[in-house]
Amino acid sequence: MPERSPILSVNVADLPWRPSSVAAGVFVKDIAVTDGWEMQLVRFEPGARVPVHRHERPEFLFILEGELVQAGRRMGPGWASVAEAGTIDEDVHSETGCVFVLVDRA
Repeated sequence: MPERSPILSVNVADLPWRPSSVAAGVFVKDIAVTDGWEMQLVRFEPGARVPVHRHERPEFLFILEGELVQAGRRMGPGWASVAEAGTIDEDVHSETGCVFVLVDRA
């Protein structure tokens, strides 16, 4: 049996988009899970909005394309956001559509 490498490399273009269970118009590519952390690519279609939710654990995101509105701040490519455990997202949406990397606890 071949030895498994401790480093996982993934060509995200090869991964399928799946509808998110969080909201309509939101799609996810599951990149990897390790040591209790998960990495996903998330796509909001124009007009997509997620319901109010509390972060049970820290959440990190990095905008790649489009524009995401979180906590009243419009974030475009190159913007990053870190939400501490216990914080509440009241109005997260995208008028234009967007794609971002999301890292949080699995």
